[in-house]
Amino acid sequence: MRTVLRTVNRVLLGLVGLVLLAVGGAVLAVGLGVPPPSWWIHDGPHDVLLSTAERTKWSDESWWWPTVIAVLAVLVLLALWWLTSVLRRHRLAEVLVDTGDGAGALLRGRALQSVLEADAAAQEGVSDAQVRLTGRRDAPGTRVRLRLEPHVDPGTALRDLADRSLAHARDSAALKRLPADVRLGAAKHKATRVT
Repeated sequence: MRTVLRTVNRVLLGLVGLVLLAVGGAVLAVGLGVPPPSWWIHDGPHDVLLSTAERTKWSDESWWWPTVIAVLAVLVLLALWWLTSVLRRHRLAEVLVDTGDGAGALLRGRALQSVLEADAAAQEGVSDAQVRLTGRRDAPGTRVRLRLEPHVDPGTALRDLADRSLAHARDSAALKRLPADVRLGAAKHKATRVT
């Protein structure tokens, strides 16, 4: 769902940007005196966007105002949906744990997340760890950010995270898989003074 939303956002923002750029550039060009093509809505720099006749053309029709209101309501609802989907935090609230009796149990996502963070931060050479659960409650995933000390080998830190922290979380929650997107960064350190 997240990739679909990201694609929809990019396509919509790209289309809106292209339309605004084309219309704005064309209006600016006509305003600066470039002769407009015959099909263009403006005749010159002193022309108005909508004349009085164009503005009032359909206002006496019975279908006009309900159609305008319906279209604007749909646009407002789509804009609100888009805004809430962009602003919503995509954090997994709970994880479904298979208890073996068919009923299952729910594990709070923040609990698993904080345990993973503490376990990852306790690794040798890791100065800071941030974990976020993603995915669905029956198929969770993780996004992990580790800040490593300068002397730590990134491959060793990644192996320790996979073999210790993620394996422990996967086993304790009885998950078949726990995919992880791991980002490694270097911790800032003070320069040492040589005397």
